[in-house]
Amino acid sequence: MNYSAEYKSKLCTAAEAVSLVKSGDWVDYSSNNAFPQSLDAALAQRRDELFGVKVRGNLLPGPIAVVECDAEGAHFTYNTWHCSAYERRLCDRGRAFFTPMLFRNMAWYYKNFLKVDVAMVSAAPMDRHGYFNLSGALGVSKAIIDRADTVIIEVNEAMPRICGGQDEVVHISQVDRIVEAGYRPLWEMKSPPPTETDMKIAQFVFPHIRDGATVQLGIGGMPNALGGLIAESGLKDLGMHTELCSDGYLQMFKAGKLTNRRKSLYPGKGVLGLAIGSRELYEWVDENPGIAGFPLSYVNDPAVIAQNENMISINGCLNADLYGQIGSESAGTRQISGTGGQLDFVTGATMSKGGKAFLCMSATYTDRQGVLQSRILPRFGGDIITTPRSQAYYIATEYGCVNLAGLSTWERAAGLVSLAHPAFRDELIKKAEEQRIWLPSNKR
Repeated sequence: MNYSAEYKSKLCTAAEAVSLVKSGDWVDYSSNNAFPQSLDAALAQRRDELFGVKVRGNLLPGPIAVVECDAEGAHFTYNTWHCSAYERRLCDRGRAFFTPMLFRNMAWYYKNFLKVDVAMVSAAPMDRHGYFNLSGALGVSKAIIDRADTVIIEVNEAMPRICGGQDEVVHISQVDRIVEAGYRPLWEMKSPPPTETDMKIAQFVFPHIRDGATVQLGIGGMPNALGGLIAESGLKDLGMHTELCSDGYLQMFKAGKLTNRRKSLYPGKGVLGLAIGSRELYEWVDENPGIAGFPLSYVNDPAVIAQNENMISINGCLNADLYGQIGSESAGTRQISGTGGQLDFVTGATMSKGGKAFLCMSATYTDRQGVLQSRILPRFGGDIITTPRSQAYYIATEYGCVNLAGLSTWERAAGLVSLAHPAFRDELIKKAEEQRIWLPSNKR
């Protein structure tokens, strides 16, 4: 069939498309490079005639025009599922609000509980069969589109086409308006080179990774740095099953480490839900038959993750307390990122035959006053818990790696103290004694 006539009938300007938005509507943007920049700018132009419009998005690089144009928030309220650095700053200013979630539940939220009046999603150009590829945001986009009363696609010629999988495309028959944005450069997210601390942590994680293991790397500099270090290791025939495909995987592939040959689930194909990284990464995933994109409701389902034997999950975290609780998304009540898929993969990797889940962090950080602080805490005092102590598995710092599974409180305290910087260990032991989770026989 020829869909050119239908395409032309739905093609319009951004201003014409956003005229469909009414006061009080829920408007959903998709994630990362699927951010509909032209539509967002056009919607901001309607500020003075709209009130109470609620906008949802996540991991957007910014700026978001509907937020920046409305300092008092009288017209638009922005909500994020997972903070980028830009969205974190918006939350700090009270100009954005975080929505707690697990990525595996995102489609469930939309299907059962959420209202979407207008979905605005950037996608790759339509193919000859009438399909728009949802590209590096396919993991979240289709659930939004399926729930929406009105669907607007913003076409960006720079978007790579990611093979499915499932839910990687939307057909023109489901689209109400089309806006052409031309070739708009993509957001490139690059992690800094590995630090000496990263390399020390990696040395404790590497012995647990077998040839043929399937690897998940979380969002952030630490996991991505570990991907680069894996690329330099002697490991062979690794696989990919990940929420986020980043440059760490590209490094592993270029080094001949990532083949996907020995995967028990989708052998020969690397599975992803999102893709954010360098231009070279986008070129690598573009129309690559060795990669399969799926919605995060599938990728992050622990029962699916567990089908990958020897599943290795490597995520970063911010801190841990002596009970084994893990904080990965907030500093006190300040939202830093989000739960995302960390708990999904900690659960799934633990269920996998031969699988292991690692949460990695530096033992210390320097605060804004230049004071060295420990990431191992006696107990949390207001931080959001991302991974509960009942599901914590391997914890790694530059001082070692400890498996918390099945350990009592005094065993956990001893293990976590051993991961702390030596300057903080005596105080941590004192606090553990006060909290009655320390034995006199524990190694000091």
